[in-house]
Amino acid sequence: MNTTEVFLIAMSIIFTVPYLIWRVGRTEYYAPLVVVQIITGILLGPGVLGHFFPDYYAFVFAPPVIQSLNGIAWWAVMLFVCIAGIELDLRKAWAHRGESSITAGLALGTPLLFGCLAAAFMLLTDGWMGPQAMTWQFVLGVGMACAVTALPILILFMEKLEILRQPIGQRILRYASVDDIAIWGVLATILMDWQRVGKQLAFLAAFVVFGFAFRKLMAWLAERDRWYVALIWLAVCAFGADWSGLHFMVGAFLAGAVMEAEWFDQEKMDLLRHHVLLVIMPVFFLSTGLRTNWTMGGEAVFVAAGLLLFASVSGKLLGIQIAGKILKWQPGEASIIGWLLQTKALIMIIFVNILLDKKIITSEAFTALLLMAVASTMLTVPMVAPRLARMREIIFRVR
Repeated sequence: MNTTEVFLIAMSIIFTVPYLIWRVGRTEYYAPLVVVQIITGILLGPGVLGHFFPDYYAFVFAPPVIQSLNGIAWWAVMLFVCIAGIELDLRKAWAHRGESSITAGLALGTPLLFGCLAAAFMLLTDGWMGPQAMTWQFVLGVGMACAVTALPILILFMEKLEILRQPIGQRILRYASVDDIAIWGVLATILMDWQRVGKQLAFLAAFVVFGFAFRKLMAWLAERDRWYVALIWLAVCAFGADWSGLHFMVGAFLAGAVMEAEWFDQEKMDLLRHHVLLVIMPVFFLSTGLRTNWTMGGEAVFVAAGLLLFASVSGKLLGIQIAGKILKWQPGEASIIGWLLQTKALIMIIFVNILLDKKIITSEAFTALLLMAVASTMLTVPMVAPRLARMREIIFRVR
């Protein structure tokens, strides 16, 4: 078969297998389709399919096919990260800056500290830190991976739980939005390359100047033109960031962050996010799975994943409990908010993909972090749903 035919076989597998698992297995309660697609990507990677059926793996996922899939995956994740940047509502966070800063700071800082301690423990054995990393980059990168909240998946879960438009849902969005800014700021710090710092400063300076002009242009354009110009702006910013050494996904986030959600029809924006998730993000999940590695031994990778999961969950819940005590929240609120902010899939996976690209972590560390992201995300709805039901029952009784 030629490359096109094998590529189409790969695409058929990418869309068929996770859909069947999700629909036949009825996994929606604990693993929505997005999570199933991520898990399927791992199963189709070299650690599982490549191990048990090496000939089939080598045939379907040959280098030319992987190269084609990577191109789609890059554009998919740039669109997704850009949309996440557009949907940040920093005005509301600023209007409630006292509460937001305390909660977001503790929600990010405590799991970051616990994650850094876990990373330091991992450094006691070789094989986790990438060849291009300094120790502080590895420790901070892994720590931040434990602290990340995936805003787009958080929105999906809160819609499912019917709290997105309620006061508690809007509060959680504010906390996650503030943390999103911090996450990308820390990532930019980790990626600072002192040999290319001139390029990076030039990119940031140009971004400020052209970003100001871009905002003026977008405010002047009709909405139908804004969508096209936004895509051009996305490609240019991603190129500039990658050229400077920051990584194209940092540029994609910055491209979205300077745009206002009110420039676009909200219903169309929701549809765009939905269609990106449906049409092209599964390719990114598959390409992520192809990067997993178990060469250190499955036991070591699973032990590391368990350590990171403990650091992430306990750190996030402890930080939110402290915030709840300081701000005198209602009983049960801290637990619900803590578990929802624990949602990691997608943004955390994007984050660790960048660390792997820059050789700050090894593929074994990447696999452990990926397993942690999947496990923490799958815990969210089963842990939140009964707590939310109890809180609603208490409120109903009081009334």
